[in-house]
Amino acid sequence: MRRKRTTPRKDSTGVHVWLVFMKAFQALFPHAAQSIERTELGDSEFRILEVLLHKGPLPVNTIGPKVWLTPGSISVAVDRLVEKGLVSRKDHPDDRRVRRVELTAKGRALITRGFREHASAMETAVGVLSKNERLTLLRLLKKLGKSAEKVAL
Repeated sequence: MRRKRTTPRKDSTGVHVWLVFMKAFQALFPHAAQSIERTELGDSEFRILEVLLHKGPLPVNTIGPKVWLTPGSISVAVDRLVEKGLVSRKDHPDDRRVRRVELTAKGRALITRGFREHASAMETAVGVLSKNERLTLLRLLKKLGKSAEKVAL
């Protein structure tokens, strides 16, 4: 006669880690998407403005990798932001070959407010975790990501 298991089995396989990670991501994603939508910007536009807010003026080719956009996609996205009056392209003061993208006053006002609301939404979404739990999660996710980058496919 088989006895019922009274404690759930702890599954730590790679497949289970992936499944739990994806479920958590899918549960968090709507919180991020909704707060970004309130800015009336697309996801890539929001990411570009956010990186300019935190890093200052940058060359287009530097922005692309930071916001996970290809060279063609970043150029089109920056063009849209220029048309909306949210960023401008300016010559680099030290290198005439380089054009930097920087926030306009309108762009800075929009992303400052939008990022503050986004940060608040994400704080609410992860509020269940203590500071120590967050730090542990961040450390482990970075370790996992860096290792996965090194592993040959």
